[in-house]
Amino acid sequence: MSHEPAEVFAAFRHAESLVAQRRPLDALAALAPVLEAEPDAPSVHLLAGRAYLGSAQLRRAEQAFLRVLELDPSDHYARFALGKTLQRQSRLTEAQTQLRMAVAMNPLPEYQEALGEVNARISVESDR
Repeated sequence: MSHEPAEVFAAFRHAESLVAQRRPLDALAALAPVLEAEPDAPSVHLLAGRAYLGSAQLRRAEQAFLRVLELDPSDHYARFALGKTLQRQSRLTEAQTQLRMAVAMNPLPEYQEALGEVNARISVESDR
């Protein structure tokens, strides 16, 4: 398949709409040529991570979000998403670290709520 920039962009937009429609496996299929054409684009890895997370492929989601942060350490959404991914794997202290960083970078209510959830779960588990 040829990877014309317009085709790659269209495939990316299509994958984005599939993620929004909660069709993560279809989104991953649509993203495959985009990942091949743009292996160093943080936005592509971020979308792949969201699709992996949406399809409960937590290890792959984690890898995708780590790749985004490798390419762009200032991406607070990738930190938040990585924190949520770690939380779903019950890796709470790791999740707490990522969510604290996300909140410090951009104190959005969604981030603060996620951090509060993880903090509460950690304190419940330490009381057992």
